[in-house]
Amino acid sequence: MKIPTISIVTPSFNQGVFLAETIESVISQAGNFIIDYIIVDGASSDNSVDIIKYYDALLRTGERAFACRGITFRWMSEKDQGQTDALAKGFRMAEGEICAWLNSDDTYLPGTLQTVAAFFCDYPETGLLYGKAHYCDAAGAIIGRYRTEEFNYGKLAWFNFICQSSTFFRKEVFDSVGGLDDTLHFAMDFDLWLRIGNRFTCRYLPEFLSKYRLHESSKTILDKSLYRNSEEALRLAVHYFDWAPLTRIVTSCSIYCRERLPPFLARRKPIVILATVICSVCRSLWMNRGFRKKDLELLNGEHFRKLFKSRIEIMTGKQSIDKETTS
Repeated sequence: MKIPTISIVTPSFNQGVFLAETIESVISQAGNFIIDYIIVDGASSDNSVDIIKYYDALLRTGERAFACRGITFRWMSEKDQGQTDALAKGFRMAEGEICAWLNSDDTYLPGTLQTVAAFFCDYPETGLLYGKAHYCDAAGAIIGRYRTEEFNYGKLAWFNFICQSSTFFRKEVFDSVGGLDDTLHFAMDFDLWLRIGNRFTCRYLPEFLSKYRLHESSKTILDKSLYRNSEEALRLAVHYFDWAPLTRIVTSCSIYCRERLPPFLARRKPIVILATVICSVCRSLWMNRGFRKKDLELLNGEHFRKLFKSRIEIMTGKQSIDKETTS
């Protein structure tokens, strides 16, 4: 049986505080596979490049032992147009039949790549595989879990249950759908899942494969990027499903209202909720040309209660990230 090669691309920019842990989580993987590891750094000004050079030297000289069938380690550091551009560069270099990307603040759990390699060998019709993921804080402590579930293409319209850090796909599948859309800066993973899921077999493995780090500079929770993130996801839902799901509209309107209301009003939760409801109703009527039955089905207690919660609380169940771990 052919030994599979797994290409992992890590886009990197000024996250030296986490980068060594990310690299270690890749090159320490043990099993019957070859790792093709590619780091694309965006000309970081911190110690990221020094860290990359350190591991490059360790692997080239053989000072660092590894527990898989082999590791190739390649990297570059140059200015780019953002994360999607960096990923595109990396995937153009990828030589493995199985691919994934691991951001420079996330980590794989021990045994992940062996589990993935075995799954793709056992189920060769699989185009995309995704598993569970822990949320962790800046110090690496687990603070919750990403909500994942069995694949349902239609449900992706209003809920992305596929966690990027725990997702792997065949290179031929990635290439056949056109790779990543370089016009997207936040929801490029969601867009990729939609294009792959519409044409290929996607499977869910209910095992934890990675830790997805949440910290103050994370794009997932950073206030200045949340609105653009939610708007990209909403636009993709409309494009692929011809539907602006109420849940996505509410998310976007909630962020918009918090940002645009005067500070003394934005601090009052009832005012923000009222503004969000009014904004959401008006926008849903406009975008969908009236209410749809699918939106009425989303009007349940679980989704209504999210209006009273912060982004972090919705994602992890915690009200905030411990400031001591994010300083």
